[in-house]
Amino acid sequence: MSLSLQKMFSEIDKLTPEEQVTLLEHLVERMKKHLIPAQTKRKWSDLKGMAAHPLFGEDAQQWVSQTRREGDEHREDLLKTE
Repeated sequence: MSLSLQKMFSEIDKLTPEEQVTLLEHLVERMKKHLIPAQTKRKWSDLKGMAAHPLFGEDAQQWVSQTRREGDEHREDLLKTE
């Protein structure tokens, strides 16, 4: 522990309990300003446009068409087995 930190602790011990609470509140507010902005959660809408297009190198329309075709084939197979 540094000498200056030890001096601060010594000075804090001389404060009244009310003054120590005030100091603590000050430190908490100071830490909130430095830590909380880095921890804020993002909204999904904030991510809009961040991914490279087309994502994973695949054309969006081709992906939609293929997914629909696969769904149709799956439903047809289900109907055939019934």
